[in-house]
Amino acid sequence: MKTIFFALFALFVVNYSIAQTNEFKLPNVDVKTMDGKKFNTSEIKNDGKPIIISFWATWCKPCVMELSAIAEKYQDWQTETGVKLYAVSIDDSKSMNRVSPFVNGKGWEYVVLLDANSDFKRAINVINVPHTFLIDASGNVVYQHTTYAEGDEDLIYEKIKKLAKGEKINE
Repeated sequence: MKTIFFALFALFVVNYSIAQTNEFKLPNVDVKTMDGKKFNTSEIKNDGKPIIISFWATWCKPCVMELSAIAEKYQDWQTETGVKLYAVSIDDSKSMNRVSPFVNGKGWEYVVLLDANSDFKRAINVINVPHTFLIDASGNVVYQHTTYAEGDEDLIYEKIKKLAKGEKINE
């Protein structure tokens, strides 16, 4: 009985510690750019400035709402903090040809990556979209959220400003 209790306690401590740090590195996965070139996720960099990675799909209304809301403020965010956003489409190979016209029609000025086989999505444990990650200057994922509600972009921006100043994000 003591052994089971100790094992459960140790498991709880380990899980709690991992949940509190919420930091992990991005995996190395090959995806494509909108012009069909190979891109490895290890190339997701921003010279020590914050990075947003947003997993989305053309058929996902909340995804489009979130990326459109950010687009309205993105240029100001870049000017103030230097943040860079990578929008990772999880549209499958059948709908992948719709991504480029969709993005161009929206006027999004993000780096758009195509994860048609969902390799990157699986490697980073994305289950549902939208799923947005915030990366710090060291390349650690320091914040993530799923779904979208109006105003979430403002919460993300507050975190970006802290990261841009070199501050830690408290969950």
